[in-house]
Amino acid sequence: MTYSLNSLYEVVGVSKQAVHQAKKRQEAFELEVSELVILADQLKEEHPGCGVEKMYYTLRPSFMGRDQFCEIFMELGYGVKRVSNYHRTTYIGAYIYPSLIEGMGIKRPFQVIQSDITYFHLNGEHYYMVFIIDVYTRLVVGYAVNEHLRTEGNIAAMKMALKIMNYQSWGLIHHSDRGSQYSSKEYTCLLKENHIHISMGTVAWENSYAERINGIIKNEYLKRWQIKDLKDLKKKVGKAVEHYNTKRLHRAFKMRFTPMGFYQKLVHLSAQERPTVIVYTEGKKNFEGASSPYEVCPREEPLAHDCPMKILNEC
Repeated sequence: MTYSLNSLYEVVGVSKQAVHQAKKRQEAFELEVSELVILADQLKEEHPGCGVEKMYYTLRPSFMGRDQFCEIFMELGYGVKRVSNYHRTTYIGAYIYPSLIEGMGIKRPFQVIQSDITYFHLNGEHYYMVFIIDVYTRLVVGYAVNEHLRTEGNIAAMKMALKIMNYQSWGLIHHSDRGSQYSSKEYTCLLKENHIHISMGTVAWENSYAERINGIIKNEYLKRWQIKDLKDLKKKVGKAVEHYNTKRLHRAFKMRFTPMGFYQKLVHLSAQERPTVIVYTEGKKNFEGASSPYEVCPREEPLAHDCPMKILNEC
C-alpha cells in the first residue's frame, strides 16, 4: 500500500504549505551559515587562536544566538586546541620592592602597568618576549623579542611604553614579579628617572594581567602561524600585538570593545564617569563586565584603597 505526500501531511497534522515554508527557511539558514563560514575563516586568519564564543561576539550574526552558533561551529571544527609547556623565565633578583597595587582602585589609563617575560620555542631554540600592559585599558603598550634573558630586552620594551603612554608623572605604578631583570640597577633607574613607582608581587595573581597577555599572544596567535626565524618572530609579535589591541574583542569589556576601542571611549568621559577597576587580590580574582557599557568590576568587590607612594630618586 502506498500513500501520497498529502495523506502523510494529514496524518502528522501539517500542511503542504507549512512543509515547503520550513524547507525554504532551512535552505535560507544554510545559505546564511555558508556565508558566515567565509567570515569565520577570515576571522581565523587574523586571530588563529580565537575560540567559537569570541567568534560569535565578534561576528554577531543576527539569525542565530550564541549557543546555536557555538554548537554549529564546534561541529564544523572551529574549536581551539590548547598547547601548553613550561620553561622558566623568572630568577629572583637581589632587591625586592613591596607590592603597591593589591586591592587598589584604578580610575584612569596608565595608572598601573604590568610587565612579564615569557618564551617562545622555535627551531630548537628558546626566544624571550617581554610585554607591558596597561591594567585599566588592557592595552599592550610595550614589547620586545630577544634571544636572551638580559635586562636590555626589558629596557627596550619600557622605552617603547614611555613613548606611547600619556601618563601623569606622579601617579604611574610599574608592577612586575621579582625577576632579576626588573630589580636590576639599569631597569629601576630607568623607572625612577621617569618618576614611575616600582611595585613587585609575591603571588602569581598580582601579575595576572601581564601573564594573561603572554598566553594570548602565544596561544591565540604565534603558535597558529608559520614562523621562520627570529626576524620573522619579531615581525609576527608586532602583528599579534596590533591585532590584540585593535581587533580582538576583550571579555573584560563584555565582548563589546577591543582594548583600543575601550581607550578611545574613555576620551569622552569625565574622571567622575570613568569606571573603577579593582586590581586582583587574594580570593577575589573573578571579574565580569558591569551594567555600564564601559565599566569593569569584580563579582565580589574587594576593598579598594589609595596606595600611598613615595618616589625614590636615588639610583
